Amino acid sequence: MPKSIRCTQPPLKFIPHHFNPFILQIFRWLLPIVLRFRTRPWLPAGIVQVEAENVETLAKLYQQFQAGKIRFLIAFRHPEVEDPLCMLYLLSYILPRVARQQDIQLRSPLHSYFLYDRGMTIWAGDWLGWLFSRVGGVPIRRGRRLDRKAIQTARDLFSHGQMPIAVAPEGGNNGHSGVVSPLEPGVAQLGFWCVEDLEKAQGDETVFIVPVAIQYSYVQPPWSRLNWLLSKLEADSGLQVVEQGSNHQLEVYYQRICCLAEYLITQMEEFYRRFYHRDIPKTNSVDESTTRNQMIISRLHHLMDIALQVAEEYFGVTPQGNFIDRCRRLEEAGWNYIYRDDLADIDALAPFQRGLADWVACEADLKMQHMRIVETFVGVTANYIQEKPTPERLAETALLMFDLLSRIQESTLPGRPSLGFRKATITVGEPISVTERWQKIAGDRPATRQAVSQLTKDLQNALQTMIDYTV
Repeated sequence: MPKSIRCTQPPLKFIPHHFNPFILQIFRWLLPIVLRFRTRPWLPAGIVQVEAENVETLAKLYQQFQAGKIRFLIAFRHPEVEDPLCMLYLLSYILPRVARQQDIQLRSPLHSYFLYDRGMTIWAGDWLGWLFSRVGGVPIRRGRRLDRKAIQTARDLFSHGQMPIAVAPEGGNNGHSGVVSPLEPGVAQLGFWCVEDLEKAQGDETVFIVPVAIQYSYVQPPWSRLNWLLSKLEADSGLQVVEQGSNHQLEVYYQRICCLAEYLITQMEEFYRRFYHRDIPKTNSVDESTTRNQMIISRLHHLMDIALQVAEEYFGVTPQGNFIDRCRRLEEAGWNYIYRDDLADIDALAPFQRGLADWVACEADLKMQHMRIVETFVGVTANYIQEKPTPERLAETALLMFDLLSRIQESTLPGRPSLGFRKATITVGEPISVTERWQKIAGDRPATRQAVSQLTKDLQNALQTMIDYTV
């Protein structure tokens, strides 16, 4: 990905899916290598072990699906960029093995269609769109109020496709294995649409949504690499580097992260106060009833709100919803300034008009960086490290700080350092029947909206419970 966008771009077109079993098989052969070794700067990889629990439930679901008895959607957690690769490993390697062990007869291919963010092809390259389209991917523009083409395609595949469909209901990764971000209602809505479509077609399949949790842990505690990363962050921030040596006490790492967080927040507050004329009160003391963590998070959230305001004012976007909602709306607004649907032929523009369009695109890209900074920290909570001060949680927080510094220094997607080999643990949850819920509301529209909301909450609770149980 280039450091920044310098000129206007043609419209982002929908990438139709062209599923190709041969391409899928090649990718499956390469998958263990892709998981273990860094093949792209934005893909940390280093995953040497993938374990899964309750896979027999998934095997039975596939058996029923292939028998024409059910339709189901896999709703998987999305903490890291490698999640889709781990899901592919689950379906390609673990699921067939468990099915054989349980004497469950399944046909190939054991795979799923899946939704992916259309923006991935922007920062990763057009080759990714080509690959995804041939292994079952359907692109969706996250910020659009209604991406009709993507939604209709996903709806048709869910109701009538030859394979199940997989969706990350969080809409994006938050960098935290132990925190589930607020879920978007689209997954639940797809479930009810599927039941409705089957009834119209006089189909009798039962519709399920299957929650799947994904978590990562280090094979060996990455103390030395974490020490190196914190030292780098301290040096890049202008702080004195802490000489920790071989002292790998959790408290020492925790204090270094807190000091870094406070310093970076202070610097960013001054940045917005001075150059964007924002009213940010200076923090001189901490109330006795407020812990250090709570004060850091309070200041961070206020800073995130200010950063989003700067971008929202530029794009003329009204603040609505939580931080994630606001980020999605700003992303779409920025893309509309850069990828111009209103310009039929960019190359045919007069030099003056092209210059103005390029100016708008360049400035929009810069303004979107305020949103990208907020996007980095949407999963951060006050007690995440204190509750369970594990090497994984310390590393996750340090890597988020690395993302912040990298974005400010380079204005691009950061290539995260690898802190050590990791293990992915996938947990298949109990399927949630959408058909049963549909039967209770009998197609009543207001009741359906309430049912979508309740199903989204239940799915969120299921994912969080599986994560808490595993940890």
